[in-house]
Amino acid sequence: MTRRPAADKPTFYDVFRQRGVSRRDFLGFCALTATYLGLGPDGMGTIVHAMETKPRIPVLWLHGLECTCCSESFLRSGHPLASDIIMSMISLDYDDTIMAAAGEQAEEILHDIVRDYRGAYLLAVEGNVPLANDGMACIIGGRPFKKKFEEMARHAKAIISWGTCASSGCVQAAKPNPTKATPIHKLVERVPVINVPGCPPIAEVMTGVISYILTYDRLPELDRQRRPKLFYSQRVHDKCERRAHFDAGQFVEAWDDEGAKQGWCLYKMGCRGPTTYNACATMGWNENTSNPIRSGHGCIGCSEEGFFDRGPFYERLPDMQQWGIESNADKVAAVGAAALGGAVAVQLGATAVKHVVNVVRRKTAKDDAAEKNEEPQA
Repeated sequence: MTRRPAADKPTFYDVFRQRGVSRRDFLGFCALTATYLGLGPDGMGTIVHAMETKPRIPVLWLHGLECTCCSESFLRSGHPLASDIIMSMISLDYDDTIMAAAGEQAEEILHDIVRDYRGAYLLAVEGNVPLANDGMACIIGGRPFKKKFEEMARHAKAIISWGTCASSGCVQAAKPNPTKATPIHKLVERVPVINVPGCPPIAEVMTGVISYILTYDRLPELDRQRRPKLFYSQRVHDKCERRAHFDAGQFVEAWDDEGAKQGWCLYKMGCRGPTTYNACATMGWNENTSNPIRSGHGCIGCSEEGFFDRGPFYERLPDMQQWGIESNADKVAAVGAAALGGAVAVQLGATAVKHVVNVVRRKTAKDDAAEKNEEPQA
């Protein structure tokens, strides 16, 4: 029998029962989460076991240089609901955006968590850390955010960098970067860091990452930019709704032209989909209601490092030529047009040849019939 956690550390399932959730609904929640994460036929059992045996993990959510769009996105998750994550799966002990406590009472929570859960809490960071002038560009609670982050990061079990600000710097780190805004992973050595980029990240990607960590007690497999491959293994271009138009050489040439009205490819308008790894095309936003490209706006590549310095966003970049046959949109369009023209020519030529053959056959049959004084056959 699996040993249950100490009584003062309730498991996820204990919290569900305290909230009046039935066993049936609990299993339904586990099944939905497993399906959403693509965990396979054994995924539901794994999540059920984890929730029945593991205590809720304390989470500290800090805010540096950012605009809070990551929090806004997280709160709009539909599967699972952000409320289920916060109320049932984790113990969100500190988040100065949504917590009721303030001032000294709030800051005391940080010290209590470090004291009681040293090496066992998750640190979620939204925004980056300015290093110029000893961090004076971001003051929280009367002292630089830099110092607050260092204290909390030192004893964390793992760190989640929410959004592009925390993952790679975003607009704050754009040239010339006067505050020396620095992404989280460059300031940490001994604690594992997972980057969840996007401006902001997709809501279900955020809740999905937390669900995975809580279920398996480890970080998901990461790519070279420390992004979870669960959600950042494919380019937006690979599953784009407009991909067929790219392959056919049909591109929007100007905003609101006929191609734009018909939903043609936006690459020539500056779309970064072919070089951006994210789940926008497969998961979408607002419970997959839409995504930027589906709505008529090209991808700006917000989940890639240094995306803000790769503008202007509405101009096709000349150096985006690393995809083989996709390296030149003009060539693709020309080849597509040539192929279409060639197909038409072949079809017309074949029709003409067939017509000539039929005429010759009829004439030959008529001549043979005349020699024999017979009626020609049709």
